[in-house]
Amino acid sequence: MGNAGFEGMALPLAKTFDELFSPYDYVVAPSASCAAYVRCFHPNLLKGHTCEAAGKTMDIVEFLHDVVKVDHLQARFPYRVSVHNSCHGVRELGLSSPSERHEPRYNKIIDLLKLVRGIEIVEPERPDECCGFGGMFAVEEQAVSRRMGIDKVNRHLATGAQYVTGPDSSCLMHMQGIARKEHLPIQFIHGKSD
Repeated sequence: MGNAGFEGMALPLAKTFDELFSPYDYVVAPSASCAAYVRCFHPNLLKGHTCEAAGKTMDIVEFLHDVVKVDHLQARFPYRVSVHNSCHGVRELGLSSPSERHEPRYNKIIDLLKLVRGIEIVEPERPDECCGFGGMFAVEEQAVSRRMGIDKVNRHLATGAQYVTGPDSSCLMHMQGIARKEHLPIQFIHGKSD
């Protein structure tokens, strides 16, 4: 609701979120855009109210990389995997360095993936360019969103990857839908438990 401009309607949800999650040390979200919305926009929504949970909210990649500091995994994935760096993950959560800034390059997603045996990690041309989802953008600007998604999926395909992964499930679902509709030979995966 907040992304669609209905901040008044989003306020009760933000209050409830804060009430439910403020007692915890960390609030870990499985999607970068969700974590970014809470962390970046809840404080503005909740002006005049407590807002403890927002500062404790992070994406799973941040939690594993920065808090748990995972340095080994008992995982094997013998495939070529292209990394999708989502807009929210890059520019609001700092999961990787934005290409438009002249600063040292880093990528927390790739750091974690390097711990997986057998994986070959690649990135597409324009690694942090938007896939076109953007929540309401995909609804309000369907043709533009679709074209951006097709371009992004084709860049991932050009890497020779069998899979695309990243920290934002909404981006991956958007691109997966495009790939299925276009019958493109690439799979999308957010997490794997086996």
